[in-house]
Amino acid sequence: MQLDPVLIESSVVFAVVISVHCAVWNQLSWCCIALAVQAFYVQHKWDRLIRTGAAVFQFRPSSNSGVLPASMVLPLLGLALRGRCIAVGNVYMERFAMVITVIGMMLALFLSLIALGITRPVPTNTCVIAGIAGSAILYTVKQTLTVSEVIEVLEVLLIFVYLSLILLYLLPRCFTPGEALLILGGISFIINQLIKRSLASSGNANADPLPYFLPVAVLGLVLLGIFFAVLFVFMESETWSASFFFHTMTAVLGLGLLVPWLSLLTQHHPITWLMHFITETNTRLWLIGFWAALLLLAVAVVMHQNSHRSAGSKKHQASTAVRKYFHLLIVLTFAPGLALDRPLLHLAAVVCLSAFLFLEFVRYFRIRPLGAPLRRLLTLFLDERDSGPLILTHIYLLLGVALPIWLTPASCTPKGGLGGAGGLVPYAGVLAVGVGDTVASIFGSTVGEIRWPGTKKTFEGTATSVFAQIIAVVVFLIADSSINLNASYSWVVGSITMVAMLEAYTSQIDNLLLPLYLYILLLL
Repeated sequence: MQLDPVLIESSVVFAVVISVHCAVWNQLSWCCIALAVQAFYVQHKWDRLIRTGAAVFQFRPSSNSGVLPASMVLPLLGLALRGRCIAVGNVYMERFAMVITVIGMMLALFLSLIALGITRPVPTNTCVIAGIAGSAILYTVKQTLTVSEVIEVLEVLLIFVYLSLILLYLLPRCFTPGEALLILGGISFIINQLIKRSLASSGNANADPLPYFLPVAVLGLVLLGIFFAVLFVFMESETWSASFFFHTMTAVLGLGLLVPWLSLLTQHHPITWLMHFITETNTRLWLIGFWAALLLLAVAVVMHQNSHRSAGSKKHQASTAVRKYFHLLIVLTFAPGLALDRPLLHLAAVVCLSAFLFLEFVRYFRIRPLGAPLRRLLTLFLDERDSGPLILTHIYLLLGVALPIWLTPASCTPKGGLGGAGGLVPYAGVLAVGVGDTVASIFGSTVGEIRWPGTKKTFEGTATSVFAQIIAVVVFLIADSSINLNASYSWVVGSITMVAMLEAYTSQIDNLLLPLYLYILLLL
C-alpha cells in the first residue's frame, strides 16, 4: 500500500502542534489544535483546486498546497515567544506574542475561507469543521485581546489581502498557497509594524537602530518591485534609457525615502551610524573581510560551473552536490558570526537580502548592464521549484538561516542568554538548512537506497542528516560559551529528528519551512 506523503507531513506537523500545546497549555494552544484540524481538511480542497486549475491564481505546480504546515508557523511561533516573555516578566512582549498568534490564525482562516468559497460542489463536511474551529478561535480572541489589538489584527489582514491580490497576479507559479500565506503574511505583518511605529512617535535617541533596518528594507523593496512591475507593462525594460531610469529611481527611493525614514525612527543618521557600528571593533572588520572572501568564492563557483557548460557540456543544470556548495558557504558565513558578533550578522543578513532581491529585480526586468548576464549565469542553478518568473531558492536559503536571528527578541532574552535548548535558537537555520538539508541531500542522492514510502527521499539521507546536526550541536557547544543545554539534550535530538522527518516528506520550500519549525521547538 502506497503511503500518501501529505499524510506523513501532516502527522509531523500535528506532532509539533501537540508538543507546543503540552508545553504552554492555554486557550490559544487549544485553538491551535482546532486550527490544525480544519487546515488539514482545507488543504485537500486546495490540492484539488490546484490539480484541476480552478484556483483563483496560478500557483506553483507539482507540489501540494502546503496549507497545514504554513498555517501553523505564525500561531506556534507566537505561543513559543509568549512563553519566553512570560518567563522574563515582559508584559508588553507577552501581549505582542499573543497578537502574533492571533494574526497567524486569522490569516489561515482567511485562506481557508477562499478555498471553501470557490470549491464546487460546496464541501459541506469541511465547511462544518472550519466553522466550528473558526467560532472557537473567534470566541477565544474576543476573550483575550483588547480592542486596539483586534484592530491591529484587522490591519494586517487588510494589508495581506491587497498584497496577495497584487503579488500573486504579478508573480504566477512562484508560490504554493501555503508559501504565499507564510511569505505574504510575514511581509504584511512587518509593514504594519513599521507603519505603527512610524506613527506612534518620532523616534527614541536611546533605542537600538538595528531592528529598524529590516522592516524599512522590506517595505522599500516591495514598493520598488511593484512600481517597476506595473511600469514595465507599458514600456520596454531592456533599453538603456529604461535601465537608467530604474537605477535613478532606486537611488531616489533609497536616499530620498528610506534613509530619512530610518533617521526619523532611530534619531541617528543611518550612514554615520553604520560607519561607527562597523568600525567599532577589530572583530567586525575581520568578519567583513572573511565574508568578502566567501563572496568571491561563491562568484568563482558560479563562473566555473558556467564555463564548463559554455565549453560544450551536455549538462544543463547544476548537480545537487554543486548546489549544496552554497549551503556550505552559508554555514561558513553564519557560524562565525553567531559565535563572535550577532548584531553584525543581523545587519549583514539584511544587507545581503536587499542585494539578492535587487539583483533579482535586475535579472527579471533585464536591466542593463547586468540583467542579461545574470539570466545566463543563474539558469544553470535553477531548482525544479523555480517554476515562476522569479528565481527565489537562493533567497529562501538566506531567509532560512537569517530568520532565527531576526526573530529572537532581545527584550525576552535573559542577560546570560536563553537557557537549555533555547541557547541553540539562533543556530536553528544553520542546523536545519545549512547542515541537515545539505547532508540529507548529498548522502541521499549518492548512497541512499532505502526510500521513505511515497517519496524520493531516503532513510540514509535522513539518518545522516540527524547525525550531522547532532555533531554540529557539539561543535557549537564548544565554540559558543553562551550555550548551556543543561538536561535538554533529549529535547534537542527529538526536535532535530522531527524536523528531519518533515524535510523527508514536505514538497514546500524546505529552506524556509524547516528552520522555522526547528526554531519553534527549540524555543519551548
